[in-house]
Amino acid sequence: MRWGMVILAAGQGKRMKSRLPKVLHPLCGVELLQYVLDNASRVAPGAPCVVVVPPEHHQFQSVLAEGVRLAIQREPRGTADAVAQAQMALQGQVDVLMVLNGDVPLLLPETLQRLQAAFERSGAALALLTAPAGLSAELGRICRDSRGRVVAVMEAAELPKGEAVSPEVNVGAYCFQADWLGQELPQLAPAATGELYLTSLIARAASQGAGVADVAVSYPWEGLGINTRVDLAKAEAVLRLRIRERWMLEGVTLEDPDTAYVDAQVAIGQDTRVGPNTFLLGRTAIGEGCVIGPNSVVRDSVIGPGCRVLASVVEDSTLEEGVDIGPFSHLREGAYLERGVHVGNFGEVKQSRLGRGVKMGHFSYIGDATLGAEVNVGAGAITCNFDGVAKHRTEVGEGAFIGSDTMLIAPVKVGARARTGAGSVVTKDVPPDTLVVGAPARIRKRRSTSAPKRER
Repeated sequence: MRWGMVILAAGQGKRMKSRLPKVLHPLCGVELLQYVLDNASRVAPGAPCVVVVPPEHHQFQSVLAEGVRLAIQREPRGTADAVAQAQMALQGQVDVLMVLNGDVPLLLPETLQRLQAAFERSGAALALLTAPAGLSAELGRICRDSRGRVVAVMEAAELPKGEAVSPEVNVGAYCFQADWLGQELPQLAPAATGELYLTSLIARAASQGAGVADVAVSYPWEGLGINTRVDLAKAEAVLRLRIRERWMLEGVTLEDPDTAYVDAQVAIGQDTRVGPNTFLLGRTAIGEGCVIGPNSVVRDSVIGPGCRVLASVVEDSTLEEGVDIGPFSHLREGAYLERGVHVGNFGEVKQSRLGRGVKMGHFSYIGDATLGAEVNVGAGAITCNFDGVAKHRTEVGEGAFIGSDTMLIAPVKVGARARTGAGSVVTKDVPPDTLVVGAPARIRKRRSTSAPKRER
């Protein structure tokens, strides 16, 4: 069978009360739509995939992978109309279609594979996924006949008030025979709302004897759809629990799991300890044997093995092995710390590379700079990298000693093994093996590195 994937993402999501399309809201650091796209690629690798989007769809471009096609639903005429737009884009290319809602992000790929297998075995015109009721009052209810066969789905708006309703809900994941779908879609009549419901096809298939297969989700939470920010918070709680359990089973210690916030794309090495109230966000990768937290935030960063980040913020940065940060440090975008670097309390680094073994104890700022190996940065030392118009770089050679409260006025170079006195304001390049002091700093002493001449 030639499979095709259709993802419905054209809904306006008015109840989110947001300028951002509903399916682009983040869930544990990843857009809702991305979870559905990932499922589609796992269930049918290489199959053509069409995402149905609204006319204003420029915000979707950052999420859609290369090769994913778009079908535009010009008017919000319902899910059946959206599928019709997608089917036109796949005309003659597929035998069967899997249709997924873009706002149902928690479905497991194994569950969708079970749906796929049941559909192929059944020979039915369509198959759908069901879940126990209780997740949301807005989901359509499954209707079965006396033999337990699915014969219809009743939308929430059509449920009779005061009467008992089915204990099963429709998740919004389907498989269709493409030819049958193409014949039936044009014959659907609008509902009372004026929309064309995809669920109307279930009653048509049952009445024709074309067959309707069904599969239940493995876990009730899989069927949670996102319509409001309340739903988004529920999904976040479910997914964060799954993520935490996964890493603990992989050999990571979460000292207080309920206060460890780990995004979906984070990777953590074995024997790393994550302290309470710690956030590991974005595409962060942490090596083995680290101690992160308590009270730390790490976002989109790479942290090597054996590092320690205590009560600090690390963003868009790289730490090699054995780096020690904090407490109360801030590594901003572009910070690169080589092996064995120490940045103590209230230190800040931005767009800078600190060489092996650099020590930056406290109350210092290094921005737009390169520090060689074994440089010592004294308390209160800063690089003055911005002149009000442009940023400028500072270079400090290996083994240099930057005295407390030194101001390095960029652009400036401090040579290897040079020293600055406390409170120096360095406005000119400092040669290697030289001591400078004062404001502005002047050379006080040169240290010769050559062998002394013999007296005669």
